[in-house]
Amino acid sequence: MEKYVILGGAKLEGEVEISGAKNSAVAIIVAALLVKDVCVIENVPAVSDTYVLMDIINQLGGKAEFVSKGTLRIDARGVDCIEAPYEMVSKIRASSYLMGALLGRFGHARVAMPGGCDFGVRPIDLHLKGFEALGAEYTVEHGLVDIHAEKLSGAEIYMDTVSVGATINVMLAAALAQGQTVIENAAKEPHIVDVANFLNSMGANIKGAGTDVIKIKGVESLHGGTYIVIPDQIEAGTFMIAAAATNGDVLIKNVIPKHLDSVTAKLLEMGAEVEEYDDAIRVKASGNLKKVNVKTMPHPGFPTDLQPQMLTLLTRTEGTSIVTENVWDSRFKYVDELRRMGANVTVDGRTAIVEGGAQLTGSPVSSTDLRAGAALVIAGLMANGVTEVYNLKYIDRGYENFEQKLRSLGAQITRRKDGEKCHFAGIA
Repeated sequence: MEKYVILGGAKLEGEVEISGAKNSAVAIIVAALLVKDVCVIENVPAVSDTYVLMDIINQLGGKAEFVSKGTLRIDARGVDCIEAPYEMVSKIRASSYLMGALLGRFGHARVAMPGGCDFGVRPIDLHLKGFEALGAEYTVEHGLVDIHAEKLSGAEIYMDTVSVGATINVMLAAALAQGQTVIENAAKEPHIVDVANFLNSMGANIKGAGTDVIKIKGVESLHGGTYIVIPDQIEAGTFMIAAAATNGDVLIKNVIPKHLDSVTAKLLEMGAEVEEYDDAIRVKASGNLKKVNVKTMPHPGFPTDLQPQMLTLLTRTEGTSIVTENVWDSRFKYVDELRRMGANVTVDGRTAIVEGGAQLTGSPVSSTDLRAGAALVIAGLMANGVTEVYNLKYIDRGYENFEQKLRSLGAQITRRKDGEKCHFAGIA
């Protein structure tokens, strides 16, 4: 089993380049199945989720391959299968997008219930409701969702709750449907806009992405082309928080500062310095930071995917902070691991009370999901002594070259197998 070994206490200083947005890339890769042509997608992060989806496309009869660093070529002309293999679908939540893409292209999709990180109930009822409104019928048996339609027709669809996954899935299914589809109470995250922009660049007609009403006029077909994925706001936010957590000074490059407004606002409220440039953000912190309260919300609110990292930072601030999780129902599982390191955090349902001022101590801990894994790495950077972070498969799903980027900023972190010795200063 592999692990990160981290010697805490180093300040992060220097410059780091942010990769393409994982949440965008996984949806855009699947969206390419709608195109009976060749798509070239640039700025794609080389993370495990990307490779799983590439394997799925290849098994469906297409061809997906990296032709250079960050550049993915997808030829979906040969796709002739409507059933996604269970053993791969079960590894990744974004596999749910295969429902919308295969239904949109073939009028039929057979996809196992998706996998991914386990931090609460994530039903697909809104996805299925959207497909039904477009004219599809479905059955769910033995964990397999079978969706079919003689013809998909535009419809007005109101999302009972804001759902990123359902919004994207309905966009995919509606792109080639007859007539106009209107999605009300749509999600507004940056990767929703990115997926819509990708589809539009291939010939779709989608307007309103980034607002709560999206209108899709179905077209007969899509054509190939080249598209560049936006920078990853969650990776950028993770490095912003890590800089503040270590009293560091980091210039985070290749970002869209507007996407990070909610994180910037909280760091400023805490007393950190944040400077914005056209495509970069600099975060600097020194001394004691102030307590803040954080509530996760759909975009443009504070992202749930940065909640574990922010809570970890709050363990070193002065006073008591309250973190409220409004998106997922079980996203505090990682708190038990932080407590092993000396954090003083009490969880009551969707609320965590963080007593600041604790000095974390190195300890063996285990990632419980992707973002929790990143949070535990930040905890290791903050802690006295050596921290070992296990279950790296979660971190590998969404962070490209994570340890290399941290080392370039001065972090004492290495990746090792159990029993393998470390070879840099301070770690035996």
